[in-house]
Amino acid sequence: MTKPIEVRNPRTGKFDYVIIPPPPKLLSQQCHRLRRGQIHWLELGIDGRIEALQQWKQAILSERKQLTDALVNDTGRLSTSELEINSFISSIDRWCNLAPQLLQETAKNTSISFIALQQTAVPYSLVGVISPWNFPLLLSTIDTIPALLAGCAVIVKPSEITPRFVAPLITALNTVPQLRDVLNFVEGAGQIGAALIEEVDLICFTGSVETGRVVAEAAARNFIPAFLELGGKDPAIVLESANLDLATSAIVWSSVVNTGQSCSSIERIYVAESIFEQFYHQLVAKASRLQLAYPKLENGEIGPIISENQAAIINEHLQDAISKGAVIHCGGKVEELGGGWWCRPTVMTEVNHSMKIMTEETFSPIMPVMSFSTVEEAIDLANDSIYGLSASVFSESEELALAVAKQIDVGAISINDAGLTAMMHEGEKNAFKFSGLGGSRMGAAGLKRFMRKKSFLIKTNTSKDPWWFNDIE
Repeated sequence: MTKPIEVRNPRTGKFDYVIIPPPPKLLSQQCHRLRRGQIHWLELGIDGRIEALQQWKQAILSERKQLTDALVNDTGRLSTSELEINSFISSIDRWCNLAPQLLQETAKNTSISFIALQQTAVPYSLVGVISPWNFPLLLSTIDTIPALLAGCAVIVKPSEITPRFVAPLITALNTVPQLRDVLNFVEGAGQIGAALIEEVDLICFTGSVETGRVVAEAAARNFIPAFLELGGKDPAIVLESANLDLATSAIVWSSVVNTGQSCSSIERIYVAESIFEQFYHQLVAKASRLQLAYPKLENGEIGPIISENQAAIINEHLQDAISKGAVIHCGGKVEELGGGWWCRPTVMTEVNHSMKIMTEETFSPIMPVMSFSTVEEAIDLANDSIYGLSASVFSESEELALAVAKQIDVGAISINDAGLTAMMHEGEKNAFKFSGLGGSRMGAAGLKRFMRKKSFLIKTNTSKDPWWFNDIE
């Protein structure tokens, strides 16, 4: 478990960074330390916890250059790394503003006049977070920030593929002793993640369905809650009346941003027969304008494929589709440039559900487009998936779009847009099917799920209760 792990640079292909996982005893000691710190952290109250997080935010802003450089080395892309940092900073402020109201204790009327009810909530002592490589900073902190404000201590295991961003975060963390006592980042691969589940009271995992199932089974054995955000194969349905300029622009962005390396990317597109030709020609024209961010970071919008294993999966899906008759209109291959793996925005037609490109998560800037003849067929195609994360529907009629959206088995549907769950945080949603398990990380539930509800039932008179035994004095 403590064997050093070499880390690959996605732009150069060189292994230029090393992490050393902690031995089991040290990991256990770290978790015990965090549990001890959580007692004082809870006693600080919400105002004290907000103050500590705001101090961390200011320290992170002082380390912004180092954090940006680390994220660029982790992921090979610049603009999305800057956006990721901005989103992380905004999330601290957002949750700090929301938390005081969400954590208020309440008193409620009851059905029994002489019994008063007071309710509170108790945070889980230690929360574990296991996060992926596609948005290393954002997805390692999206659960961490609300859990800390709820009063929990948190230990985070980021992906071993993208661990460089942790160092500047810890540098900033070390300037805030109160927060340092309840937040830690631990480096390592799957073995460390498995060991972490044995130490915590609640686990948050973002990643693949395959690993998510293992996490869920381990959590069940330990009788702890598991919140899983897993894969997606998000569909877009473009109805006959849709604004094609709007639809193609939204779909290109949602399919291609971060090189398509997002669980909420649009990965399959269903278009009404009458507008099919016009739609895909517009899609090709817009996709073809996007350029690789190579050889310089600033050269274009498309960064490298972060994971070398993912590059192989993308190539496999492309070859499978081509062998079964898919037609490539732009892009269409995984290429090596400067030691890194790249995939240009790709539009393909003549696709069907016998192809992996339409059924398995590809995690790439690939847009397979398929026609439909009826709205019912479009809905059936959208639902023909083991995944149920999110989707998009485009129509001139908002009423029709909503009627279609209500029949799609996913947790969030963007209407006349795509990928809105990445931009809006208020809407609570659950993952359907194999896309996840547990409460929403959006909206008020994103904080409240880190607390166990507790009720105080208070008798307010000295009379005998009517259900007591009558013959007892």
